Amino acid sequence: MTSLIVGIGGTQLADHERTWLLDPGVSGVILFKRNSGPVAQLRQLCDAIRTVRDDLLICVDQEGGRVQRFVDGFSTLPALGQLAVADTGQAQERALWHGWLMAAETLAAGADLSFAPVLDLDRASRVIGDRAFSDDPEVVSILGAAYVAGMAEAGMQAVGKHFPGHGSVIPDTHHDVACDDRPMAELESLDLKPFSRLAQDLGGLMLAHVAYPAWCQEPAGFSSRWVDYIRQQLNYDGALISDDLGMAAAVEVGDIAARLRLCCEAAVDIALVCDPADVPAAIESGLGGRCTRMSQLRPTRQWSWSSLVNDPKYAQARRTLGITA
Repeated sequence: MTSLIVGIGGTQLADHERTWLLDPGVSGVILFKRNSGPVAQLRQLCDAIRTVRDDLLICVDQEGGRVQRFVDGFSTLPALGQLAVADTGQAQERALWHGWLMAAETLAAGADLSFAPVLDLDRASRVIGDRAFSDDPEVVSILGAAYVAGMAEAGMQAVGKHFPGHGSVIPDTHHDVACDDRPMAELESLDLKPFSRLAQDLGGLMLAHVAYPAWCQEPAGFSSRWVDYIRQQLNYDGALISDDLGMAAAVEVGDIAARLRLCCEAAVDIALVCDPADVPAAIESGLGGRCTRMSQLRPTRQWSWSSLVNDPKYAQARRTLGITA
């Protein structure tokens, strides 16, 4: 069975959402800007979620640049594409501190996990662009490794996305169906390389809603063949996570129950149901279940906001990244 991570509507937990979170098929919550105010409010919301069930995983996309959900009181993080500089050592230092700062602030606000880093290539995609470190798989691998090390030092697991690579196909899967029809040899020499190199350092992999017909017809997030590739070719045993099941490229396969069924059949561990309007039908499908790999996504350290901002590393991270706000 596939476990559900669900979206909620606002800055406070509603009674019907508490009922959702009691369902055994739900294993976590994903937060967005609609849920996010000042740090103290976020902490209260996370505490309220844990009051319902203390085993729920609280997640967010806190990449920096265009994708930063927590803003009020948080460092304004640069996009990953702004970290690369001519000096490789300096770029690695910037990536490490970005990963540390993002993770530490997210943990200090009460969440457990940011779906990061993006390991796609900045090649053609309308939705990836500077969310990626670079258009070069070698650079993405090097900076991705530094970023993951920074996250780990702060106490957060890393989730690489969007496997096997979303950056070389133009359509935005939030709004359109996407197909990357390049041969498998090209995928493996380019887009797949950062994932294969970093897999053993990642707590999770998020699968793209992109079809790669050179390997199989289904989008990767619904594909047992891609899951087999990950388990056998990459020898990876971490959590496999779908991208948002409300995206247009996922809706194409059917209603929410059909999408969840495909995740289950493919042996994807966790499905993201980000739109609160989809959550009741997802729960009612009866397809949600406990994820045995959820423990691999738990943080190894907790922060309070005061302990974080008084830590010398906090000022060092902000200084290294040129952050003044």
